[in-house]
Amino acid sequence: QLIPLFVIIGSGGVGAGLYLMRLAMFNPDVSWDKKNNPEPWNKMSPSDQYKFYSVNVDYSRLKKDRPDF
Repeated sequence: QLIPLFVIIGSGGVGAGLYLMRLAMFNPDVSWDKKNNPEPWNKMSPSDQYKFYSVNVDYSRLKKDRPDF
């Protein structure tokens, strides 16, 4: 009777760990390589989707509204 509980808790823990790994690897706010790309958020274009889930935003239609540095 405890097997379903262990399966649900285990899958929740694995899912949370995978989401944390995704945030650490693909989020533009995190910089692992300080030599080659110290500011990865400056190379993001407006059409790049880095959020896990967006409700009503079509990233392919966004235009750049900020200057280049």
